[in-house]
Amino acid sequence: MTSKKQRAVVICPGRGTYNKEELGYLKNYHGDKLTFIENIDQYRQLKGQLAISELDAMENYSMRTHTAGENASALIYACAYNDHQAINSELYDVVAVTGNSMGWYIALAVAGALNHDSAIELINTMGSMMSNGLIGGQLIYPIIDEHWLKDKSREAQVMQCLVEVNQQAGCEVYVSIYLGGYLVFGGNKQGLKALENRLPIIDERYPMNLFNHAAFHTPMLSGVSEQALKQLPVSLFSTPDIPLIDGLGNIWQPYSTDLNKLHQYTLTTQVTEPYNFSKAIEVAIKEYAPDKLIILGPGATLGGAVAQCLIEHNWLGLSSKKAFIDQQKQAPYILSMGIAEQRKLVI
Repeated sequence: MTSKKQRAVVICPGRGTYNKEELGYLKNYHGDKLTFIENIDQYRQLKGQLAISELDAMENYSMRTHTAGENASALIYACAYNDHQAINSELYDVVAVTGNSMGWYIALAVAGALNHDSAIELINTMGSMMSNGLIGGQLIYPIIDEHWLKDKSREAQVMQCLVEVNQQAGCEVYVSIYLGGYLVFGGNKQGLKALENRLPIIDERYPMNLFNHAAFHTPMLSGVSEQALKQLPVSLFSTPDIPLIDGLGNIWQPYSTDLNKLHQYTLTTQVTEPYNFSKAIEVAIKEYAPDKLIILGPGATLGGAVAQCLIEHNWLGLSSKKAFIDQQKQAPYILSMGIAEQRKLVI
């Protein structure tokens, strides 16, 4: 007698998830996926780029090399996609897929809206758009207290700082990502510096500038969007096999997805407008009531943001950081494949 499959929503990671601790992730977990990896390496070789197998096998991690968009995007895609393939289909029924920021592109591949060739073309192209120089930067700042509860007064203060900075000559800053208990801002160097100077220091860590990150999901990337529309045709896309939840909280359903609209959203809307990862998670839990949330590797940095979304909606009665940690110890609801103990529960 077999037990009933559990319903799972899969969450795809974005940039910044392949760090020093993840060096060798592809080889250690997916060294047997030779054809898949070789196809990506051959594609990148034609573009004069480093092979992802070479990047993953380097003896030492290099912030400049491994976090560069043209390298990080393809490397993270390969790790995450193969993690999804490793999910035990006898244990889990994947009912929906979402992702954070660049994770949207990975989600498209995982859900079947991009085949292997289309996925690497889109992901590598978008990741390489600023190889000759980043457009702006990003800064992250918390709007929660020590219990992971939303601090509305702090959030209001932060947004007021944003308004004041944008009134200064030469400053341009926007909300880039709604990331659980954090706001990510994208803007020009002058604007981000002004915002950094205005925001109160928290935990001697924030406000934190994100290394090698551009002003993603802001109007500053309108030129990148225009380039992408010229280089990446709608013919790359297919209707998804699994429902997709985007960065506005919209659901793209199998059999009813308009490919022209999906193409437009992917290369225009989410490139130049804020990515609401928090809304995507809210829709995922409320629309699909999953038994588990599975976060693909590499890394496990999204776990906290996802947990903060659950706490905000009191999902499963989770009311604080402590309640979440206690729940994870007893019967984990979030399974991060980048954490060895939790990975064992997925594959």
